[in-house]
Amino acid sequence: MRRRTIEPRPDWQNIVEAQGLIYPLTRYPDDSLRPYWDESAYYSFSAAEIDALEEVVEELHGMCLAAAEHIVAHDRFADLGLTDPRLTAKVAEAWHRRAELPSVYGRFDLRYDGTGPAKMLEYNADTPTSLVEAASPQWFWMEDRFPAADQWNSLHERLVAAWKRQAALLPPGAPLHFAHSAADELGEDLMTVAYLRETAEQAGLATEAIAMEEIGWDRLSGRFVDQRLRFVRACFKLYPWEWLTTDAFGPHVLDTLDNGGATGSTLWIEPAWKMLLSNKALLAVLWELFPGHPNLLPAYLDGPRDLPAGPGYVAKPLLGREGEGVTVHPPGTAAVRRDEPCCYQELAPLPDFDGNRVVLGAWVVDDEAAGLGIRESAGLVTDAYARFVPHLIA
Repeated sequence: MRRRTIEPRPDWQNIVEAQGLIYPLTRYPDDSLRPYWDESAYYSFSAAEIDALEEVVEELHGMCLAAAEHIVAHDRFADLGLTDPRLTAKVAEAWHRRAELPSVYGRFDLRYDGTGPAKMLEYNADTPTSLVEAASPQWFWMEDRFPAADQWNSLHERLVAAWKRQAALLPPGAPLHFAHSAADELGEDLMTVAYLRETAEQAGLATEAIAMEEIGWDRLSGRFVDQRLRFVRACFKLYPWEWLTTDAFGPHVLDTLDNGGATGSTLWIEPAWKMLLSNKALLAVLWELFPGHPNLLPAYLDGPRDLPAGPGYVAKPLLGREGEGVTVHPPGTAAVRRDEPCCYQELAPLPDFDGNRVVLGAWVVDDEAAGLGIRESAGLVTDAYARFVPHLIA
């Protein structure tokens, strides 16, 4: 694994925008605009490194499914902050009937520097983003700059294949709606959903686009409807389950949840059982079930335990995106137990490549490792100011 510098293509911004990355720049607090898509550098991996990472990702995914089974079997929903009995019953039902429910993708965030085992930082298996840049502009960048190289990137093909395979699980005769929140100002959620919709259409599915805020409730029929008053029978939503079930229409979501084969209900993708994997409490459950595993970091729910005296720790809210609420506690600092439910994970500082802190986003599609996206940041927490940097296999 090496970081290489390179001269960006002269018209790089227009190129990546045409490829779906309509948010190539990030606005900073000083009101300046700086590249989010950063092709002034790239990461080079050996084929052996990529093979090893693929194996790690698939093993971690299997371990996460085992942890989900444990949470449901031992009724440990409270550890995840899930205390509503109606909700937990629906999540458990979704887990038990998961073979009947479409589930498309997820993204592991990994710490890796090429010299030791990759370490799992977290798993977003409900609403992961940075998909567009990983699947499309990154691939075309490689074809432009290094046409003889390869890349860990079978995202597009695997997404199309996943929709084809799971089409039989969708309600017959109904379009698959694709929804994002209109509150998304950058266009990232919009384009992520648009891209996933494109892969579904290439798989032969009939689709419709809608904003979450445009989904209505028909009181007479007791069903969700779109702008044309058609029943929303199946919907891919880039909208976290913890929001979906606590919004004003949350009770209706649970009342009409299709957890496999129900009529007159709404089938949501990703399914409700993904709440078990996109919660930071999963990290502590994994460490409990697989203590000492080389690809895991020690993690606890009851406090940092002995981590302050050793490597230090990070405190992560059970739910959140882009590093929001994460605090870093270096070695030797006093142990602090936060008031809100948190996961306390061993501090594993992100690798520093020429002043750039790097995190690997490893994608899973239809239960198989499918590709890699890399983000760089200036600090230890990968936040909203991170940059996406392409990669190749040399």
